Amino acid sequence: MFNEDNAKIRNQVLQAVEGMTDETLNLKPSETEWSPIQILDHLQLMEKIIAKGVSLELQKEESKKAVKKPIALTVSRSFKVEAPSHVTPTNDFVTLEEMKERLNASHNLLYEVYARASREQLEKKSMNHPVFGKVPLIQWFPFVGLHEKRHFKQLQETLRKIDELTR
Repeated sequence: MFNEDNAKIRNQVLQAVEGMTDETLNLKPSETEWSPIQILDHLQLMEKIIAKGVSLELQKEESKKAVKKPIALTVSRSFKVEAPSHVTPTNDFVTLEEMKERLNASHNLLYEVYARASREQLEKKSMNHPVFGKVPLIQWFPFVGLHEKRHFKQLQETLRKIDELTR
């Protein structure tokens, strides 16, 4: 079930940053890379956008049925995907506590949308993805966890770079 996998990766993400200072979490390893807080912000923005998008799609009378897509490829960082502007984090200083609240809120929103939908609706309707095209709504819930796995690797790499910079 997607919710167990999503909860597991979310816990790994949060454990990776636990006990770190807000100052450290807001550091960028380079001008072109995201800070750890920005990575977390991207995750909650993405989860929120997906939850809202699925919710809107569920309300539509007409929504095309789509074939399942190879969403497991999301985890691979061998190809770069540019984040759309609506899920690109800001450069604002954000505390870990505030970010945890945002992450919790986006997680709850996703689960609420899932709980309100029938399996039939989720299988018969779809939403567009910038890489995969039309993706059945049922696949968007596990996609969130796969997306977080992708960025967990990025987070680990970023934390390692910051550690080297601050030694």
